[in-house]
Amino acid sequence: MRIHLLKYRTFLFLLLFLVNSVNKGFSQNQTKADSLEKIYNSSSRARQNLEILKDLSENSIAPYMKLKFSEELLEIAKKRNSQSYFYTGYLQKGNALASRGDFTEALESYFQAASVAKNEKELGLIKVTLGDVYSLTKNHQRSLNYYNEAIEIFRKTKDSLTLGSVIFNAGDGYLKNNQMDMAISYLEESEQIFKNINFDLGLAYCSGTLGLAYAKLGRNEEAEKNIQQAIQALEKAEDYSPICEFLNGMADIYTEKNEDSTAIEFASISRDLARTYGFKNETREANLRLAQIYEKTGNIPEAYKFYKEYIIYRDSVLNVSTAQNMAGLRADYEVAQKQIEVDLLSAQRENQQLVVISIAVASFLVCLLAFGLYRRNRFIKRTSAIIEKEKNRSELLLLNILPEETARELKKNGKVRAKKFESVTVLFADFKRFTLIAENLPPERLIKTIDYYFSQFDKIMEKYDIEKIKTIGDSYMAASGLPFPNQDHAYKILMAAFEMTQFVKETKENSLYDDANFDVRVGLNSGPVVAGVVGTKKFAYDIWGDTVNIAARMESHSDIGKINISENTYDLIKDKFDCEYRGEVEVKNGRILKMYYVKDIKEEENKIAG
Repeated sequence: MRIHLLKYRTFLFLLLFLVNSVNKGFSQNQTKADSLEKIYNSSSRARQNLEILKDLSENSIAPYMKLKFSEELLEIAKKRNSQSYFYTGYLQKGNALASRGDFTEALESYFQAASVAKNEKELGLIKVTLGDVYSLTKNHQRSLNYYNEAIEIFRKTKDSLTLGSVIFNAGDGYLKNNQMDMAISYLEESEQIFKNINFDLGLAYCSGTLGLAYAKLGRNEEAEKNIQQAIQALEKAEDYSPICEFLNGMADIYTEKNEDSTAIEFASISRDLARTYGFKNETREANLRLAQIYEKTGNIPEAYKFYKEYIIYRDSVLNVSTAQNMAGLRADYEVAQKQIEVDLLSAQRENQQLVVISIAVASFLVCLLAFGLYRRNRFIKRTSAIIEKEKNRSELLLLNILPEETARELKKNGKVRAKKFESVTVLFADFKRFTLIAENLPPERLIKTIDYYFSQFDKIMEKYDIEKIKTIGDSYMAASGLPFPNQDHAYKILMAAFEMTQFVKETKENSLYDDANFDVRVGLNSGPVVAGVVGTKKFAYDIWGDTVNIAARMESHSDIGKINISENTYDLIKDKFDCEYRGEVEVKNGRILKMYYVKDIKEEENKIAG
């Protein structure tokens, strides 16, 4: 996949992924993961290979893929009693769960990894991951305790990469605990270690996080310079997670400058990427930024919408910390109550007069308790009304995320069954030479340009009742014929494709928008797909099947300004459009499909349409 704008969107660099493959560096090798997936899918024997599963669990970036491969690794390793794979399996499972925000389950996996650790270094890595989880749940003091224990372990080793990484995490923890002097001291030590070993990506992390520290100290020029340098380096490395917090940092800086529209753009990009990859903590922080900025600009409805989402993600992320704090408060309360009982008994033996005082005090406390219960009851009633109101608002939000029929099924059953559609047409479009052009544009201008194109594409899809599925960087995906089947799905989406290519062409030729100098290519394929909702807490409507894969192949074999279709789509539209045969292409399972360029709508059809 090419480098594109969507990589400018999420950070909370805590060693959650580095510890899995210290010898590989900070970011997983997604290219290697893609190659391994091809091997994994090639045969049932490959899917049982422990080494392949181990490498896939370590290198996969998407949390749901990391979780899938780590669980398969553990299942097969347990069947074969291959204990040497248990540590990696539990560790990677914990990393995947933590990335999704399921911190209680992540902690359980990390503790299981600790139980099978073979040496002090592996135990040290577990301490790092535990520190990461507690940092993510804002239990910063406990997080720093684990980090400093891990630092003591790795100072005894020659592993400079891991030592620098743990010191970096501790510095990040001090930053989030607002201990700025300690934060900068640790980050600068980590930066020096990475310089000594020529670790450029680690230097990018340090640069960006120091930028966040400078921003908190009001040193905005230094902050912006550091963060921009970090984003550029991380974008080249395709390291998604850290870029979000850096973008949030940019949003803070532009908010301080009173450039609110630019701040909203940075925070929105951070939120979108975090939602795309299931990063709950980063989604929460981006929602908070947006709520604060919209409140500042006086747009209260938008501020309220994003603050509500912030509350939802905040409660999900902080469950672990809340449970721990409640347990501690309960223990403190019970000890205090026991001490009161002992003191009262002793006082009664010493002086009977204190009994009268105690009774009076108790009566007062009972009255106070009764009054408190009365107030509490009133509070519960008001809260229930608020909750009901929020429930109604949440239902409206769900209808904006999912098709109405799908949303109703989700509310009724708590889940959505996958549904097969026998005949739909899938469209893929992307911009040619996007990476080359994007490298010469500042981030904020590139963001505005992409939004200009995709907003118009959305309007075209709405015009033809076509379901937009998703955007991935500069790639745009849509499907016609679902969630409500229709007979002319191929015709509708082809008409939409012509409008898309014409819009891009006119924009470039007539210079209708600054920096809008892109060329688009389009690919279509028709056939059956399976559609459904993925995720249990963050829902997304998606489609799967060979039809989707072939549509992507059609797009990759298309050319500038062209609409390339498979013979499946050709059979549906050949009577209405003039097409040009352009050869064959091999698809999955060795099948050969013919390809056609769609030239124009036939004259008689054009008259009917007109």
